[in-house]
Amino acid sequence: MAMTRNEAAELRLSVDRGSPVPLYFQLSQQLEEAIEQGRLLPGSLLGNEIELATRLGLSRPTVRQAIQVLVDKGLLIRRRGVGTQVVHSQIKRPLELSSLYEDLETAGQRPATRVLRIEHVIAPPEVAAALGLDKEVQVHLVERLRLAHGEPIARLRNYLPEGLIQPREGELEATGLYRLLRAAGVTLHSARQRIGARSATADEGTLLGEATGAPLLTMERTAYDDTGRAVEYGSHLYRASRYSFELRLLVRP
Repeated sequence: MAMTRNEAAELRLSVDRGSPVPLYFQLSQQLEEAIEQGRLLPGSLLGNEIELATRLGLSRPTVRQAIQVLVDKGLLIRRRGVGTQVVHSQIKRPLELSSLYEDLETAGQRPATRVLRIEHVIAPPEVAAALGLDKEVQVHLVERLRLAHGEPIARLRNYLPEGLIQPREGELEATGLYRLLRAAGVTLHSARQRIGARSATADEGTLLGEATGAPLLTMERTAYDDTGRAVEYGSHLYRASRYSFELRLLVRP
């Protein structure tokens, strides 16, 4: 899917020559923003560096340097005989009590879900402890593969106490788990969350489209309703090459 001259013009790329920010960096930031906002979709071709340099009144080395920044980030790839192509955008997720499906939807990332399993299982000890359940109590286990633009992003594994919802494959493929909980009358209020990292196993790499040993982000979350009851425990894996968490830090007076 090549980007035409009209589409390139609609990106409204420009540089401020009076700014202390280097011109190549200004251009790379604007291109990265266009990719993240879905104005440049995966598979789009940027055209050749000479045309872009001419339109912006920049030197070819400046444009080449801007593109190299995004190549190094894994957002663009140079293909011989084809040109510079958009690979994907990295998904940046704010640390909020929201579902990945809704966050992808909001970001225009075209989320999709493949349900891997829905089972009744005896809650593992760490799950029972997080949900405040007795030993040997059964819970719903829901495991899904979340995709964006048809590409795997995360493996989601959720444990739900009995009596909240009856998870069904069609509903889980169509929307996010938290949306289903809210529709069932559960008011999500807060969560305890832990983020880490580890290497992908062979099976995880195959599922997520990564090499064995590739870095993965991990997240464990226990969500609570407005009465303080634990209503969900999640243990998730995210591709570090495609996904990151964003935190907003405030200075304490």
